[in-house]
This record gives sequence, structure tokens and C-alpha cells, in this order.
Amino acid sequence: MDKNTVLGFVLIAAILIGYGWWAQPSDEQIAQQREQFVKDSIAAVNKKKEAAKKQIAAQKAKEAALVDSAALFHTAMSGKAQDIQLKNQKLSLTISTQGGTVKKVILNGYTGHNITPKGKGEESKDLLLFDGNDQQLTYTLVAKDQNISTKDLFFTPTNVTDSTVTLTAEAGEGKTLVMNYRLGKDYMLHMDMRATGMAGLFDPNTKQMSVNWNGMCRQQEMGYTFESRYATLTYKEKDGSTDHLSETSETRDEVIEEALDWVAFKDQFFTSIMIAKTDFASNAMMTSIPQAKDSGYLKEYQANLKTFFDPSGQQPTEFEFYYGPNDFQILKNVEEESTFGKELELQKLVYLGWPIVRWINRFFTIYVFDWLSKVFPMGIVLILITLLLKAITFPLVKKSYMSSAKMRVLKPKLEEATKQYDKPEDQMKKQQEMMQLYSKYGVSPLSGCLPMLIQMPIWIAMFNFVPNAIQLRGEKFLWMDDLSTYDPIFQWNSNLPLIGDHLSLTCVLFCVSNLLYSWMTMRQQRDQMVGQQAQQMKMMQWMMFLMPVMFFFMFNDYSSGLNFYYFISLFFSAAIMWTLRKTTNDEKLLQILEARYQENKNNPKKMSGLAARLQAMQEQQAEMQRKREELQRKRKGLGK
Repeated sequence: MDKNTVLGFVLIAAILIGYGWWAQPSDEQIAQQREQFVKDSIAAVNKKKEAAKKQIAAQKAKEAALVDSAALFHTAMSGKAQDIQLKNQKLSLTISTQGGTVKKVILNGYTGHNITPKGKGEESKDLLLFDGNDQQLTYTLVAKDQNISTKDLFFTPTNVTDSTVTLTAEAGEGKTLVMNYRLGKDYMLHMDMRATGMAGLFDPNTKQMSVNWNGMCRQQEMGYTFESRYATLTYKEKDGSTDHLSETSETRDEVIEEALDWVAFKDQFFTSIMIAKTDFASNAMMTSIPQAKDSGYLKEYQANLKTFFDPSGQQPTEFEFYYGPNDFQILKNVEEESTFGKELELQKLVYLGWPIVRWINRFFTIYVFDWLSKVFPMGIVLILITLLLKAITFPLVKKSYMSSAKMRVLKPKLEEATKQYDKPEDQMKKQQEMMQLYSKYGVSPLSGCLPMLIQMPIWIAMFNFVPNAIQLRGEKFLWMDDLSTYDPIFQWNSNLPLIGDHLSLTCVLFCVSNLLYSWMTMRQQRDQMVGQQAQQMKMMQWMMFLMPVMFFFMFNDYSSGLNFYYFISLFFSAAIMWTLRKTTNDEKLLQILEARYQENKNNPKKMSGLAARLQAMQEQQAEMQRKREELQRKRKGLGK
């Protein structure tokens, strides 16, 4: 290092030392700086302490709210469940103080078959609709800090009588959740729920509560397959019609977009219904899950709903429950007992068929059935209804038969007059000639068809009415122990394809009578057909004979009452046809037709109605065929 470098470092050091001495504060300035530093430190500490106090206060407030909310039902969160009995002549209910809902329902006067996974148990004089865990109903109130679920609360019962009870859950001083139950004279149970002194715990903008209803539909009848067809979760849209989930397939969490008046867990003959005074809100979720055949249950139902709730307690939340039979007249009267003033239309739970069929059942079958059942046993009622319907339709049946008889006696004359038209290309001309002859004899070949078609709605009406007629349940007649289910003459343990695990005697009788009636009908039709028509009928008869076989596989599971009705109906139909055939004098009938022929001989085209329209169509088709043939001939001529 040379002397210049050393000199540079010395000068730099001198400058730094001199600047430091010159820039240092005085004693007074140092004292002021120390004082300001102390003040700033104290302020920072105080600020941190204030923030910490606010955080602690907020935490304490939150904890206090949670403690207050938990303490709200602290006494109601524990206790011992107690069963409260409400009853009248029709219904026996058990309401549990734990959860405050109905846990057991017994319908008085309806025989219980007590179906279990092990089979049919001993019958009881009263029917158990559900018990214990078969159904759970939970109301959930959404508070600011937590949800309040009624299933977790133990209620204190007061005002207990055979028809009333008041259940109170203590939430704290001046805070209660109260449910009032009132059982009507028949199958209706009214309930209202009100919260008092708890408005501050709820968001004032929230005026809804959740309703979660789960239920296992018990198998009540011997025939699982048949009963399951009529078990379904049903609901009614507000200001709309009723609808239901699938009876056969599984449906999970189906969203119902419309608001609802009521929801029903329906079996074939019995139903649990929940009705909301202020409707169930839109977007409810429904679930229906079929159960195994040997489980003792038919379906698992779930309904997740929302409805009105007033946190201030000024207006209660009200429900009505129906636990009872699917009896059309009883369900119709429930609307009169309801205090909600709604058009409930609960009677639609009893399915009566499509419009024209429903009208027959609604305004004829039900009233006649109810009137006759007051006097006669149910088996006799089915026979009397069959005779009444046969009497009403007899003029139509006779008209149909006489039309066939006229065509039968004219068959030889038609065959003689149209024998020159046996070639396939002459069939149109043959039909025209036959129609001309029918008009001369005053016979309409279509007059026998419509009267028979008119009887079809009656058959379909009874098909829909009998399986839903609870009056047939448990009724015995002849060899049938229960007209509402099948009557097995043979049973086995395994399920065979198409036939199941039994053979129903009434189904066999129905199918045999159907086979006999089909044979008589086809023979009558064959006797009136001419030429190739008769040959075609021979081919069709095998198809007709297959129908009774198909019916056997369809109806083996159906109720003996329905099969018995069809058997009796076909028996009387065959008897009427046989009687008409025996009492019809073919020679005299032919003389009458010959007299008409003489009258109409000069007016061979005298036709009216369907026959006239049919002939017009045939003539139009013949003219179109003639023009096509003429056009083809011209084209061939031009080609040459």
C-alpha cells in the first residue's frame, strides 16, 4: 500500500468522524426522542390490547349465543319417552313425547293379517297401520346458529284426554315450542305447532320449516304382487290434480316443481295422509323404493318438504293427518271435516279408471254397490251387479245377436249370389254385391258391432273398481276366504315364471269360461261369413283361443272377487247367447227378411248410416282401381 492510499483512508475517516460529531443531537433533543419513543410504544401496546379485547368480546358473544342456543333446549334434550294414547271408535293413536309425533296407528274394525318375512301370522281383529320405526316424521327449524330438530326433543304432555294432548318443549324462561293435537270423530287428526319467545333466535326473513317424512309401507294382504300394484306415494298439486310416483319401479329424489296440498303414503286399502294448511312449498323431493317380496313391506317412502313457519309465534303452523281406509265415500267426507277450506279431492286415492270408465264407477257402480252391500253378502252383491248390468245391456246384446242371426240365415243366398266372384281380384266386386244384397234384405252387417263395443267400458270399469273396493276385503264367499285377494287351490314355495307360487281357482274358472264364450262367439261369426271370410275366420280362431291363456298368466295374481265377477259375467253371457240361439226361429226370420227383400227389390241401393258409408268407400276404391288399370294400359300402349 503506498502513501497516497494511506492518506486517502485517513481523510475519509476524518470526514466521517467530523460529520458524526457535528450531526449528533443535543442532550435536550435526545430526551425528547426518548419521550416520543415511549409514547409510541405505549400507544401500540394499547392498540393491540384493544383489538384483543374486541376479539375476546366477539368470541365471548358467539360462545354466549351458542351456550344460550344450547341452553335453549337444555332441559328438553334429555328425558324419558312417554306414550300418549288418543282414541275414538275408529282409530287408536300412540303419540311419543320424544319427537312429539305419532308412532303407532291402529284402525279399529279392520282385520289385520300381520304379514311378516316368515309369512302370514295370526289374524287380529284390528289392523296395525304402522308402528315404531315404520314411520318417522321430523320437523326442523333453522335458527341463526343451529338447527332445531324435534326428533331430539322431549316434550311435556298436558291437557291429556282421549282426543287431545298438548306437548311442550321448554326452551328456557319464556321460550317454548308447543304442539297441540286434536283427534276428530273418525280418521282425522289435527295438529298445530307454535314457537313462543324465540323470535330473536331465527332470521326474520326466514318463514319456512323443513318436514322430513319417512315411512315403510307394510304388506297388509296375502298377495304381495297384486297389493304392490296399488301401493304408491301420491300427492296433490295446489289448484291442480293428483299424481303419484311409479308403482313398479324405483324413484329417488324426484323433484315436484309445483306447491302441494297434501302427500299420501298409500297402500291398496289404507293410507297415511299429511295435509298442510299453508301448502307444501315447491321443489319437494319424493322417493319410492320397492321392497323385496319376503320382507313384510311393499315400499319405502320418503318425502322431503318445506312449509310455513312463523318465528314470531303469532301464526301457528297447522297440519291435518288422515289415517284410514281408502273408502271413496269416507275420503269424500274428509273434506267436510277438514278445517282448512281446501278442495282436497282425497277420494281420487281410490282409482276408478279413465274418464268414461270413472264416470260409470263414480255415478253408478259405487252407489249400487253400497246399496246392495247393506243387504246382501259381498259374493251375492257381485252376482246381483252382474245380473243388473246384463239386464241393462240385454237390448244391445239382443240387437247384436239378431244382426248376426240375420246374416247367418242369409248365408246360403249370399254364397249362391256371389259364387262367381271367388277369384282374388274380384273380392271388391264381391263385397259390393254382398252389400247390395244386405240392403235389399234390410240387414246392416255393422249393426252387431257397436252394441258389443258399448259393453267394453263396463268390463273395464269393473276391472278398475273391484280391486279398489275395500268392502270386499276379508269377505268370504263359497270357497273364497277373501274376495280381495287370490284363492289358491295349490301353492308351492318357489316362484315359477309367469305363474308365481300358486294357482287361483277363480282365475281357472274365468279362463275356462272365457274359452267357452270365445268358442261360441267364433262359431256364430263363422256361421254368418261367406267364402274366403269363413276360411280366414278359421285362421283367426287360434288367435282368439290364445287370449284366455294370456289372461290366465295376467289374472292369476288378481283378486278372487274380480275373477269371480268375470266368470259370472261370461257365464251369463254364454247363457244369454245360448238362449237367444234356441229361441230364434231361423225359418221365420228368413221369411221376414224375404218380405223386406220384396219391398226393397226396386230400390237395391237403399242404405243408411255406416253401411252406406262403407259401400261408398268400396265404390270409391273400385273407381280408383279402375283408373289405375286404365292408366297402366295407356302407358303400355305408348311404350309400344
